[in-house]
Amino acid sequence: MTPTPILGRRVVFPAANQVEIEHFTPPAPAAGEILVETITSLLSTGTETIAFGRKFEASTHWDNWVRYPFYPGYSSVGTVLAVGAEVSQHKIGDRVAYRIGHRSHHVLKAELCYSVPKEIDPQDAVWFALAKIAGHGVRAAGITLGDAVVVIGAGPIGQMALRWSLACGAGKVLCIDLAEERLKMAKSAGAIPILASHGNVLESVTLALGGNRPPVVIDSTGNAEVIKTAFSLAANKGLVVLLGDTGSPGSQTLTSDVIIRGLRLVGSHDGHNAPEWNNPVSAGHFFTFLRDGRFSVKNLNTHFFKPEACKEAYTLASEDRLRTMGILFDWASPSLES
Repeated sequence: MTPTPILGRRVVFPAANQVEIEHFTPPAPAAGEILVETITSLLSTGTETIAFGRKFEASTHWDNWVRYPFYPGYSSVGTVLAVGAEVSQHKIGDRVAYRIGHRSHHVLKAELCYSVPKEIDPQDAVWFALAKIAGHGVRAAGITLGDAVVVIGAGPIGQMALRWSLACGAGKVLCIDLAEERLKMAKSAGAIPILASHGNVLESVTLALGGNRPPVVIDSTGNAEVIKTAFSLAANKGLVVLLGDTGSPGSQTLTSDVIIRGLRLVGSHDGHNAPEWNNPVSAGHFFTFLRDGRFSVKNLNTHFFKPEACKEAYTLASEDRLRTMGILFDWASPSLES
């Protein structure tokens, strides 16, 4: 008996500032592949809103990447529905995480899906991709025991970066942001919150650090102007890690701090994979830390949408970003059109 074809759904940007649901039929998994049904996917409020609004300069890597129709998203958790031949690492019913766009079903190579322990809620596990990206930045910082670290930006990437910094043994982690609610989330993870709109930020940072500047500053914002603040905060011969990926790199300029105080600048990106830190390695560490209570994403999920409400989700993320944190699509509920 031939199985009934699956009517899949996926989020698509047909043009700039446009988003809708598109239907498709996923193929049967071939050898080495699995078919997964998505439970939830996490909207990356930085990357996806830049792509959605085409908020980037011409000739940048963004300009080369965002082509229409564009299928956004890269962090999902689902259940294995079928397996192709020669697949041994996953079986039907297993829960897995994978880095593909927002859609109800996927056919993927088995090695591109990462096992999620049953003890972990899918709405927590779905942070694995942003945790991996932030981990690149923390590894680039070379944080050692007792180091003071400043993370600029308490958005999703910043929240992951401050948590990894603490897990790596940082003595104090300060987090700077404009939104009080986001800073409360940072504080709950062990960071010292600094509200950017209250007084002199450098004065607040040095006061919290006993008169010193931090040896490491991580800019997670993706805001081209913030790099100037990052340079001003770092200690002499300190390191600034550029983790947020701006759509306007031409607006990022050096300041006299770099030369006069001997600062170092290093860029960090999702594509900087190595045997020590890549998608499967980072997912394994992240899930282990979640399960053992060494890394928490509690209360980071703030908004939940059915995929059919994708326009509302992207409007919120684009126009009221400071009010959001984890924006999740719920694929487990049946389509409103079915």
